[in-house]
Order: sequence, then structure tokens, then C-alpha cells
Amino acid sequence: MTGHLGFGAMLARLLDHRKLTVQELADRAGLGTVEVRAVLAGKTPSEGLLRCLATALGFHAVDLFILAGLEVPNEMAPLHTAASRWVPYVVMDAVHLPAAGRRELLKLIRALPQEARHSRFVPKRLAPLTGGPGGAVVRMFQYRNLDWMGIAKTLAVVTPTYLSAATYGVIGAGRKELTPHLVTDFAALLGIDADELAALTGIVLSDVPRPPSSEAVDAAALLWEVRRLSATQAQHISELARTMRENSRDGYLINLPGT
Repeated sequence: MTGHLGFGAMLARLLDHRKLTVQELADRAGLGTVEVRAVLAGKTPSEGLLRCLATALGFHAVDLFILAGLEVPNEMAPLHTAASRWVPYVVMDAVHLPAAGRRELLKLIRALPQEARHSRFVPKRLAPLTGGPGGAVVRMFQYRNLDWMGIAKTLAVVTPTYLSAATYGVIGAGRKELTPHLVTDFAALLGIDADELAALTGIVLSDVPRPPSSEAVDAAALLWEVRRLSATQAQHISELARTMRENSRDGYLINLPGT
């Protein structure tokens, strides 16, 4: 599917998947049912409403802003665009570590001081992105500070998806449809339940998705936490992750969890 469902339709599909009523969602979000029903009917949600929905649904607010087609507030964006050079390597080296090593690296990232934001985050876009599901997924990765090459490298190591960097631009431009296989692997790295990402993108999964591997779960957590780092901090963590590997000279295994 390459067409745009509309945020109201996406939300309706998600509620149906969770067997959640409008009243239940409104209560959890601290909203009125009239507000929620208006969004379901196609009204553009406000920033405040999206933040409430994100908390109630357990989503990162930035992902709901992207799905709703709204500009992401700068305070929700990654700290530094230049950190995208190092982000893929943080994740790729980290997932080659044992679970204890990945947990230690995540702990170290969270302990780093928060540096000040000095500029507006502008994700690198080599081609226009559509408002369809492919464009939304690529934007989600962009707001995790992965450009096309970063998406390609990271997915190849963490999941069975092994595509060229340019292909992610084609997906984002709506010229290549999302498949159940792609949705499942994208969901693993985004830290989103595969069935729920399928509901949000209008994709019908042909099979019950397997639970993501422990490496994929940790990769998604690392990818999210690294967003707040400066380029210098990201480079430091990348170099640290590589030195923690005993076999770092061997390069990277493709689809590491499946080897």
C-alpha cells in the first residue's frame, strides 16, 4: 500500500486491533470522547491532543506527529543532525555484543550529560517523501537520526531485510509498496509492535509475526536513546561500542539474530 490512510483511519485501526473503545482511550488520555471522535472522523489533531494520545497508547509522541502529518516540534527531534554519521555504527557494533554488554552500553548512553541544542534539526532528504505509509516509516527512521544509508546498514545487521540505501528513498517516495515482511522488520528496529505498525500503515500481515529478537529489542532502545546525543558524544559511544567487541576486525554479520 502506498496511499495515505489519514490519521483518523490509522487510529481507528489501532483501536480495533487493541479492542479499545473510544471511551476507554479518552479516559486514559484525559480527553473528552467528543475530541477523540472528531479525530477519528478526520479532524486534524492538535499538538496537545497528540501528546496525550501518545502517553495513553504507549507510543513515542514523535511517531504520532509523523503519522498525523504534522511538523515534529524541534524539542522532540534528535539533538544533532551530524550524529547520523555515527548512529548506525553504535547499533551495529552493540548488537554484536552479548546482552550484558548491550545493557552496559545503554546505561552509559543514558548517563551522558545532556548538551544544549544550538540549531534546528533538519533530516537529510535526498528526495521528496509522500504522506503515505512508506513516507511515514522513513520519517520515523529519520527522527531516529538514520539517513537512507543508515537505515540500510542497520536493518541489514539487525533483521533479514537487506536493501540498497536508494530503495528506502523509493519506499519513502511511495514508489515501492510496503510488504508484510518489510513492516515486520521495520517494526522491530522502531520498537513498535509489528501488528500495530501493520494496522497503522494499512498492511495485512500474512502470518503471525515472530517476536523480535533480543538484539532487535536492544537495537531499538539504543537507537532511541542515541537521539539525544551530540555528534561528539555519538562518535565517542560508537568508538566505545567497537572497542567492547572482541572480534571487531571481523566486520558485521548480516541478519545477526538469524545467524
